[in-house]
Amino acid sequence: MLGVKRLAVIAGMAIVGLAPAAAAQAAAQPSPQDTQYLQTVHQVNLAEIAGGDIAQQKAQSQQVKDLATQFVTDHTQLDQAVQSTAQQTGVTLPNAPTNDQQAVLNQLQGLSGGAFDNAWVTAELAAKQQAIQATETEINQGSDPAVKQLAQQALPVLQAHYESLQALAQSLGIAVPNATPSPGGTAGTPGTQSPTESPTESPGTGGLTEEPVPSPT
Repeated sequence: MLGVKRLAVIAGMAIVGLAPAAAAQAAAQPSPQDTQYLQTVHQVNLAEIAGGDIAQQKAQSQQVKDLATQFVTDHTQLDQAVQSTAQQTGVTLPNAPTNDQQAVLNQLQGLSGGAFDNAWVTAELAAKQQAIQATETEINQGSDPAVKQLAQQALPVLQAHYESLQALAQSLGIAVPNATPSPGGTAGTPGTQSPTESPTESPGTGGLTEEPVPSPT
């Protein structure tokens, strides 16, 4: 079923040690990059959980519902590790998604059936791409060992999500953006878009983005 079972295995293996691994690292004062990543990925998780809950209620395709359920599970587990690492490093986390993320959630609430499926998958493709880019930036530029470890363990989960979304998009006949994260962990060039892809948030903000959601037809 679009690799959902395989995705669950990958996610479980990657997430199982997140909190202990993070807790094992002694935290100095986190850098601005580390702080931004923790706050960004937390808001990604909040948006993904909320978006997954909406999809379980409004999606027409059972495939969308199944993938949304898996996303809720994975991002809930990931956010537990994020909150633990933030507490350890003294980083204050936001208590809600970004305004753009909330705008997409509001738009999704107003859709149903096939229009919802199209909008959810399109928004998720953009969201995962941004989350992967933010995570790779932390791996490459972060300085706090605990935060970098968190990013390294989150990356394969996000990549597996993206691959499953690509398969789902193909199944539903939804155009996939050109800027595609590679299996090796390098995201596509920001700003490279297909003719059907709408602009999204700037790289590094992560989470559900406002523009990709089409109007119901």
